[in-house]
Amino acid sequence: MADEIDYDIIGNDMQLVEIELDPSESVRAEAGAMMYMGQDIKMQTSTGGGLFKGLKRMVTGESFFITSFTNDGDGKERVAFGAPYPGKIIPIDLSEVGGSFLCQKDAFLCAANGIEVGIAFSKRIGAGLFGGEGFILQRLEGDGLAFVHAGGTIIKKELDAGETMRVDTGCLVAFSESVNYDIKLVGGFKNALFGGEGVVLATVSGPGTVYLQSLPFSRLADRIAAATGLGSQSNRGEGGGLSGILGGDKNF
Repeated sequence: MADEIDYDIIGNDMQLVEIELDPSESVRAEAGAMMYMGQDIKMQTSTGGGLFKGLKRMVTGESFFITSFTNDGDGKERVAFGAPYPGKIIPIDLSEVGGSFLCQKDAFLCAANGIEVGIAFSKRIGAGLFGGEGFILQRLEGDGLAFVHAGGTIIKKELDAGETMRVDTGCLVAFSESVNYDIKLVGGFKNALFGGEGVVLATVSGPGTVYLQSLPFSRLADRIAAATGLGSQSNRGEGGGLSGILGGDKNF
């Protein structure tokens, strides 16, 4: 069973999560995410279960290593982790969502000791051929708290059975295992060429929970690259329109 941890999310647009650990409790985090920690916190970096698990994390965009932070003292201690870019931190209690949750690669921030961070490939061939960021997903498994981060404003959607929503592939952050996920081509030649939204969209169907982000990091990076004259090298569907072909709008 995962450790039962207490936490506090601090900040608005540049958030961090501060976790309170009782003696002998631990939290695991992506390497480099720690901001500060108490004097009795012991830090240990490893592959988190062998070479294969480290390689699986690398495939999902995470570091080969994962770091554990354990309270080695007799009282409560705190350790804090910050997101790598502006946005929000989403707490997910896996015991309340069936024991597992899927999220985009790079989304994992930290989790209670006992939570496993694995890999999940999309089951649909369309997602594999055109999905970009949505092809390789992270699977969080366990019965405790996990934290993922996303860019901009976060929207939580509760989809009923059969309810379907089409989403930009980069704006989809995380969703329940019960949600049906696929990638479909945008209809119409003009939509694909001039729409500026790319040629593919993610389709999610309920029942289940879906988290969306208003500012994917790849979109922010493309805008910065375009403004600085470095060009747009996006690996996601947004560059499929005419603006992507021409290198993006530099006047913003």
